Amino acid sequence: MKIATPESWYATRAMSDGITWIYEPFIKEYYRCNIWHVRGRDRDLLIDSGMGVVSLREQVATLTGRPILAVASHTHFDHIGTHHEFADRAVHPAEADILAHPTRGNTAADYYVADDSIFTALPPGDWHALKYEVKAAPAQTLLEEGSRVDTGDRSFEVFHLPGHSDGSIALYERATETLFAGDVIYDGELAYDADNAVEMQQYVASMKRLLGLPVRTVHGGHYPSFGQDRMRVIIQDFLSEFDR
Repeated sequence: MKIATPESWYATRAMSDGITWIYEPFIKEYYRCNIWHVRGRDRDLLIDSGMGVVSLREQVATLTGRPILAVASHTHFDHIGTHHEFADRAVHPAEADILAHPTRGNTAADYYVADDSIFTALPPGDWHALKYEVKAAPAQTLLEEGSRVDTGDRSFEVFHLPGHSDGSIALYERATETLFAGDVIYDGELAYDADNAVEMQQYVASMKRLLGLPVRTVHGGHYPSFGQDRMRVIIQDFLSEFDR
């Protein structure tokens, strides 16, 4: 397998409303985290930060020269890999200890990063899958249900939506009806433990909360963004299988 260069590891695409989509093209789509950058008046938001095998801040010019709050939608390895590069970090209290003390086990890296099968090109440098670990990045801000994240000219409400993980959150901007959904909902194969009754009850409740939410655009943790009609189809398909 070929080895990627640091300069080619990330790609960016400008979206609407001052949002930039950042992603790692050499990670296969199912495992590839969407990194969302939101431009604000007083500070920017970074929602999730990828695997961390290449410095995000060094390679993406959009992330230099301005104050940034790095929010973790949850603490799986593919979403918090470069959080340590940002001075201001935020997470739900249920997963604050994982962000501060990540291991291969509690970030799910031991399950998914056991070999090189998640890549189409290997990370640069001295890469060894079994040596991969996320660096510690203790949060300065804990995002409870109903709290808000502000940029000076934009305001996002925090929804605590457990199911995919205990501390999964979404950020909702009511003014633009934009939802940053993390891994709670995206337009692809969702990840959950169908044999865990408590987890699935939580996931069903989280999906029901989103069903009636006015949404223009959903920016998920994986796969392309989508609109309200598609969101409702995904939720209804999920509920038809798991809402017993």
